[in-house]
Amino acid sequence: MPPTLRPIVNLLQAGGVEGPQFSRAVIGPARGRLAAFFQTDARSPRVKRWQELQQQDSGTRGFHSTVRAKKPFPPPPPTPSSRAKTSNAAPLLGVLFGASALAVIGTSFIPHKDVHVEDDSLETDDHVSINDTEDTRKIRLSEVPKHNRDADRKWIIRENAVYDITDFIEQHPGGEVILRACGGSVDPYWKIFSIHNKQQVYDILNEYQIGEIDERDLDDAGHVDWTVLGDEAKNHIVDDPFMHDPERDSNLVFRTEKPCNAETPGSMLTDFLTPLKLFFVRNHLWVPQMHESPHSVTIELSDGEEKTYSLADLKAKFREHTITVTLQCSGNRRAHMSKAALGPTSGLQWDIGAIGTAEFSGVRLRDVLKDAGYCVDGDCPAPCQAETEECDKHVQFISPGDTYAVSIPLQTAVNPQADVLLAWDMNGEPINRDHGGPLRAIVPGTTAARSVKWLGKVSISSDESPSQWQQRDYKCFGPNMKQTQVRDVDWECAQAMQETPVQSAITNVVKANGDKKTTVQGFAYSGGGRGIVRVDVSADGGKTWKQANLHKDQAKGSRRWAWTMWSIEWPKDDLVHAQQAEFVVKAVDDSYNTQPETFEGTWNFRGLCANAWNRMTVPAEAL
Repeated sequence: MPPTLRPIVNLLQAGGVEGPQFSRAVIGPARGRLAAFFQTDARSPRVKRWQELQQQDSGTRGFHSTVRAKKPFPPPPPTPSSRAKTSNAAPLLGVLFGASALAVIGTSFIPHKDVHVEDDSLETDDHVSINDTEDTRKIRLSEVPKHNRDADRKWIIRENAVYDITDFIEQHPGGEVILRACGGSVDPYWKIFSIHNKQQVYDILNEYQIGEIDERDLDDAGHVDWTVLGDEAKNHIVDDPFMHDPERDSNLVFRTEKPCNAETPGSMLTDFLTPLKLFFVRNHLWVPQMHESPHSVTIELSDGEEKTYSLADLKAKFREHTITVTLQCSGNRRAHMSKAALGPTSGLQWDIGAIGTAEFSGVRLRDVLKDAGYCVDGDCPAPCQAETEECDKHVQFISPGDTYAVSIPLQTAVNPQADVLLAWDMNGEPINRDHGGPLRAIVPGTTAARSVKWLGKVSISSDESPSQWQQRDYKCFGPNMKQTQVRDVDWECAQAMQETPVQSAITNVVKANGDKKTTVQGFAYSGGGRGIVRVDVSADGGKTWKQANLHKDQAKGSRRWAWTMWSIEWPKDDLVHAQQAEFVVKAVDDSYNTQPETFEGTWNFRGLCANAWNRMTVPAEAL
């Protein structure tokens, strides 16, 4: 936006001019329209301010504008990205959302009162022309590649429309990786990543439209004709990066296919150890082909010193440990929270199956850090004494290419009782690609978002990971906070999720057999290494309760990192007096934390930590 226009926009914002009133005030020759608008009340403060602007900026000329009320969107912190050619699958990174991608863009909206005004400073020539009748800018296709990631103004195409997304880049949930899509069309990517095919996404993008492709660069069907670019056209060919994704079990319930996000059917969560083929899958991108080459992980200390270990080094040099860990997606049961009185939440609408338990084998991160030269015990420096003190506080986990990165507290990483692993086996088998093999960080008792797949680097730092997934995702806000109200400062002050609250769910209600008893089954789990001490079950919606039988198991680890399976038998005679039974379950952990009755008090627009009482209604004939 030209500097001369900013005072006008600020003035309109200060005066509360919005919607049709705003359009009448701005579209077309600005001064004539604005002057007419302010003449409605010669005594108003806006008129006085307008007169001041006239005197200060008498040289301002009329301007052409595309004006839309800005959709709120928070600027995430910059995300590092590496440059790559646009002729292969790598540019797809540029149109992916992070953890928030599948949060469907709305993971982090904030009020944004700026007004998007497009400058009409381009000359009317063979490249750009103005249609005075329709007030639509016509842009030659050859101009678009010039506005790539390295240009001052960055453009993309969707269908035949051209968008200047320069001012959106910092607001993109996936950070600056969107730069890789600049200078070309977004359509091939959105065909692959169908999550973008939502009206909400279109509405946000439309705010940045600056024109349309000139008819001379369209084919007979009215589509963009990339062949007019000659040899450069090949740079806009996009391969499907998901073509090499592993096959998944057909029993999984798929929430999205590209990238794959699929949960275990609740009725199949009956075993203490979840079968690998049924273990829920949570991916932000396609699955890398990591097994084709030897894998290694680099440890970076806070002084910048690095040491790299191959997978073979880890297996040969350190003692192997096996622990039993329940991994649960931060948004498990989000679909239940979305049905609460406060309304829908943003993200994958999981039922109860974004959770599973497995035995993971590998080496303790603590041991590797010590070998790399970091002091984990003995004469270690004292912990930080103040929040502002510059010292080691966090351990960052980074996937190759910075495609995913998060962090955990340093004290968790070095605690010998925390059992943080660099793992290569899952249920006695090499971890498959879908679940993070060949090497995955396992952080027991913590939301699964911190157990980074395809681990490539571990870095000790005084700061949390600057990534989108650490700073602008996996954070909870109060039920009064809507996605349109969250400001930058709110994100910065909010605590990133680590340990998860107590949780339970009903998986099966088995019809009464010969002994006239109905069996109710399920699981209960609490983060932070807290075990389950009691499971309460009701058959009348929570009016009366009975205690379930907690199953014994052989969980391994320094603390209780795994769920507890439970069951209870209900005499059929106690259930036949109504047309249906409403079974309800709530769990209590060894710190006597229990689940809230409803979601109203814990509702948050991201749908995280959804752990209210779980309910299942069963008709009388099925009992």
